[in-house]
Order: sequence, then structure tokens, then C-alpha cells
Amino acid sequence: MEFFKIRRDIPFMRHALVFNLISLATFLAAVFFLFSRGLHLSVEFTGGTLMEVSYSQPADLNSIRATVAKLGMTDVQVQNFGTAQDVLIRMPVQKGSSSGQQSEQVLAALKADNATASLRRTEFVGPQVGDELAADGLKALAFVVVGIMLYLAIRFEWKFAVAAIIANLHDVIIILGFFAFFQWEFSLPVLAAVLAVLGYSVNESVVIFDRIRENFRRYRKMNTVEIIDNAITSTISRTIITHGSTQLMVLSMLLFGGATLHYFALALTIGILFGIYSSVFVAAAIAMWLGIAREDLIKATAKKEEDPNDPNAGATV
Repeated sequence: MEFFKIRRDIPFMRHALVFNLISLATFLAAVFFLFSRGLHLSVEFTGGTLMEVSYSQPADLNSIRATVAKLGMTDVQVQNFGTAQDVLIRMPVQKGSSSGQQSEQVLAALKADNATASLRRTEFVGPQVGDELAADGLKALAFVVVGIMLYLAIRFEWKFAVAAIIANLHDVIIILGFFAFFQWEFSLPVLAAVLAVLGYSVNESVVIFDRIRENFRRYRKMNTVEIIDNAITSTISRTIITHGSTQLMVLSMLLFGGATLHYFALALTIGILFGIYSSVFVAAAIAMWLGIAREDLIKATAKKEEDPNDPNAGATV
């Protein structure tokens, strides 16, 4: 399915060096902010108090957030839990007050605002649990990266695997750099969004790489740069359809999903935009600079198709 067809190939690789220098500068800035400012971790990672509050009517989450904010508590997460009447409140550790004092203070303020508010349960999440979540999140990220590299190395060629993983890590670091620079809250949903971006970005790279491999077999007179430009140009319509529809859905979550989904949708928005950019200008360009050639992609197929009884067996394809 295509919205339009471009008759002349767009010379993407002609400007690859300029765009990759921009990517390098953005990447280094993201790394700098990650080390200088660090991530603003949520309660799941740092520890804090969890409260489950029940109402007789559907709860007004914005009103609850305003009530808690009046107490001077920052970085408090408020979301529905199970039903519209049940609310889960996550509060970071406050200096000078215990978990029990925090929950009593919040419950008193909520009851003053709405007498039907009742406490279902309260728990304290210690920093040790947060450390375990952080470690498990890093392990999940490492497993995803290794899995992607193995998949691309088996399906295509190691040069493509290296190019794709560099491009995907470029996307992840830039997302984290945005969160470090603006000090947006980094929570478990945001970590899930980062992992989703890895898979989403590699999908676009695989589409382009597959078209490059196909072009190497189809257009024998084209050089590598022309092959890559043709592959990217011929997949533009597909990219607009898939990424455009996905971005519309993510933007709807960002604009109308409320505070609970805000940073999750924001991470996906940044990741999708940079995923398109990196698949075209970073992954393809790095594969070109690594010296990807026709022989790298068709030698395996040539060996399989070679007939040992053919007197011409072993001839160069």
C-alpha cells in the first residue's frame, strides 16, 4: 500500500555525514546531561509510600493531585487502581516525616476535601526494592540489545547488526538525555516505553535493510550509495503510513491520557521521531561506511543455490 510513489531516488547518503555529525553532537549532549544531572527517578526506584484510597463516587484525580500538592509534596503520582472509585497514590520519601505520618496527613486532607474518602491500605516501598527494579530494568535493556544484535547478524550480516544497534542505542540515550535535561520523572512506564522504542526502531531498520539486500540482487549496475538511496526512497510511503498512524495514537495519549500516561507517551513520541531519523541517516550510513557490499548479502544464497555437479560451480556470482 502506497500513498504516493517517488520516481527519482532522493540522495539521502549525500548528506549522511552532516546528519551524523548532528546526531553525534546530540548524543554527546545527552550523555553529558545524564552524568551531570542524572535521571529524576520515580518512587518505584527511590522508595516511598503507597496509599490506596477508595471513594463512593468516581474520583477526581486532578482534584486529588491539587489537594496533595497543597501539602507541599512534590513528585506524587495519582492514578486509578482497578475501578474509577479506587485511587493509588505514590509519594516519595519526605525528610522529617515517617511513612505513617505522610499517609495520615494525606488522608486527613483528602477527607477534608471529600468525606467519602477511606484508606484501603498503605505500604512503604524501601530503597532496596527500588534498587532491584533498577537492576532488573538494566538487565531487560541488555537482553533486548543482545537479542536484536543476534537477530540482525543471523538474518542479514554483522555489519548491519553493528549499524542497527548503534542507531538504536543512539535513540535510547537521546530519550534518556531529554529526561535528564528537563528532569522529567523516570518511572517504570517510561522504562517500558524505552524498551518499546528499541523494538520499534529496529523494525524500521529491518525494513530498510531488507530492501537494500533485495536491491543488491535486483540492480547489478548500481553502486552501494545508489542502492541505499533507492531502498530508503522506495520505503518512504510505508514509513509515513506506519509511523504516522502510530504517532497519532501516541499523541492522543500524550494530549488526552492525563498525568498517568504523560511521560510514557512523551518517551514514545521522542523515540518514534528519532527512530525514523536514525534508521535512515544513522543505521544506513554506518552500514555504508562499514563497507557493506553485494557480496556480503548474496554469498550465502549463492552457496546454497550452487550445484556441486555443475562444471561452473564455484564461479563468482
